[in-house]
Amino acid sequence: MLARLKTFTLLGIEAMPVDVEVDISPAAMPKTILVGLPDAAVKESTHRVERAIVNSGFTRPHDRVVINLAPGDLPKQAASFDLPVALGVLAGSGQLIPDRLEEYAIIGELALEGHTRPVKGGLSIAIEAAKNDGLRGIVLPAENASEAAVVEGLEVIPVESLGQAVAFFAGEVDIDPAPSRLEQLFEAFSQYDVDFGDVRGQEAAKRAITLAAAGRHNLIMIGPPGSGKTMLAKRVPTVLPQLSAPESIETTRIYSALGQLPAGQPLLARRPFRSPHHTISDAGLVGGGSPPSPGEISKAHNGILFLDELPEFNRKTLEVMRQPLEDGIVTISRALRSTTFPSDFMLIAAANPCPCGYRSDPRRACNCTPPQVEKYMSRISGPLMDRIDIHIEVPAVPFEELSSSSAAGTSSQAMRDDVERARGVQAERFREGPSGVRYNAQMTSRQVREHCKLDTACQKMLRHSVEENGLSARAHDKILRVCRTIADIAGDASINELHLAEAINYRNLDRDLWT
Repeated sequence: MLARLKTFTLLGIEAMPVDVEVDISPAAMPKTILVGLPDAAVKESTHRVERAIVNSGFTRPHDRVVINLAPGDLPKQAASFDLPVALGVLAGSGQLIPDRLEEYAIIGELALEGHTRPVKGGLSIAIEAAKNDGLRGIVLPAENASEAAVVEGLEVIPVESLGQAVAFFAGEVDIDPAPSRLEQLFEAFSQYDVDFGDVRGQEAAKRAITLAAAGRHNLIMIGPPGSGKTMLAKRVPTVLPQLSAPESIETTRIYSALGQLPAGQPLLARRPFRSPHHTISDAGLVGGGSPPSPGEISKAHNGILFLDELPEFNRKTLEVMRQPLEDGIVTISRALRSTTFPSDFMLIAAANPCPCGYRSDPRRACNCTPPQVEKYMSRISGPLMDRIDIHIEVPAVPFEELSSSSAAGTSSQAMRDDVERARGVQAERFREGPSGVRYNAQMTSRQVREHCKLDTACQKMLRHSVEENGLSARAHDKILRVCRTIADIAGDASINELHLAEAINYRNLDRDLWT
C-alpha cells in the first residue's frame, strides 16, 4: 500500500516542500530502503522510526518498506522527517486511515519512546506552508508550535508524541491550534535593561550615534581604552525604533533555522546586537559551510553588528564584508547551487588609535612609533573605511564628569524621539522611490542628487574638503547622505552650511589616521 505525505526541508533559511512517499509490499525478508538524497541524520531516522512505532503500541511492518523523499535531486538534512515517515509507515501498513494526511504538512523528530522533539526552522516551514493553498495547516512538535503560530492564516497543531499525532489524524482527538500571541510577545520581550543615561559624558558621541541611528549610517569610534566605546555601542539598539512585525519575522526565521532562538522566546522583539570576537573566520562572519548557513552579518539582520577592536580582525575577513555592506544581502555560492541570506545591518566599529591605545589620551604617554601606528591602522583598508559614513573620536572621560552627582546625560528616550522623527521624514521622502530604499544611508546616486542639493557656498565648502582630504566619490556621497540626516533631525527642508560642516567633521579621520 502506498501513502503520501507533505513535509519540508531547510535549504539555508528557506523551507523547500518535500513529498514523503511510503510503499509497503510483501517480501520474504523485512527490509527498509530510504531514497531521495538523504544525509546521515535522515538515514538514521529509519531506526528511530521503527522503535518509536513499536514503543508507541503499533506494529512494525514485516515487509519491504520503500521510503522516497521527493524531489530526488534536493539534499535532505536534519531529523525532521521522523514524524512524517512514521505516519507514512503506519498509513501504508493500514494502521492509520490516510484521508486527512494530505491536508497538513508534518515535521518533527521522534525519540525512541515515541515522544516528539523540536526541530530547526519551524518558522520558515510555517511561512512556506502558509503559501500553499492545498494545505490547511501544519503538524509539528509542541516545542515549535509557538514560533510557527506567529504566521497567520495557518492551523498550527502541536503534538507531543507519535500516538497523539495518530489519534489526531484518525479523528479520535481534537487538538486546538496554537494561538498567535504577537502583541503579548512584543510586550514581554521588547524592553531593554540599559540606557544611554547611564553613560557619563560623551555627548558628542551620543549626537553622532543619534545621526547614525536616524539615517541607518555605519559608524566607527576611535578612542583610548576605557573611554566608553563598547558601552555606547551596546546601547545603540535602545534608540532604534521597535522592530515591526515583518522585520521581527525576517530576523526570527534566521535564528529559528539555526536553532538559536532563546529558550522560551519564540519571537525576537528586540533588534539583534551581534558582537563577534576578532578571531572569527570568514565563514563565521559572512556565512558558509556545506550546506551553507548564515553568519554573524545575517544574525545582525535588522539590527547592529558591533566589531570591537577593528584592527585586530583578520584583514581578509573584513574585506569579505564589503559587498554585503552595500547590498544588504550575502550570496554563498557552491558547485551545485547558490544560497542568499539577508544581511541588512548597521555596522558599529570601535578601535584604539594605536597599538598601545593611548595615542589620543592626554593623561597617558604613547610609546608607539609612527611606523607602528601606520602598520596598526593599515589593517583597516581604505575601501572598508569608505563604507563607514561617520568617524568619531571618543576621548577619555574627565574625572569630574565620572564622579558628578548631577543629572545623567542624554537618555535613550530623548535620542529615540529624534531618531523616530527623522525616520518619519525619510518614510515620506522614499514612499514613491525604489522599494529597497528606506533610509538616507541607502539613497542611490540619483536620489542623492535629488534630495541633497547644495547652494553655492556649500558646494565650495564641499569641494575644498574633498580636495584637501583626498576623499573618494563614495565618501563624497556619504557626506551628502549624512547632511540630509542632520537636516532631517533639525527639521530643515534644505541643507545649509552648518549641516555640511558637521557632516564633513565626521570624515576627518580619513585625513588624520588613514592618509
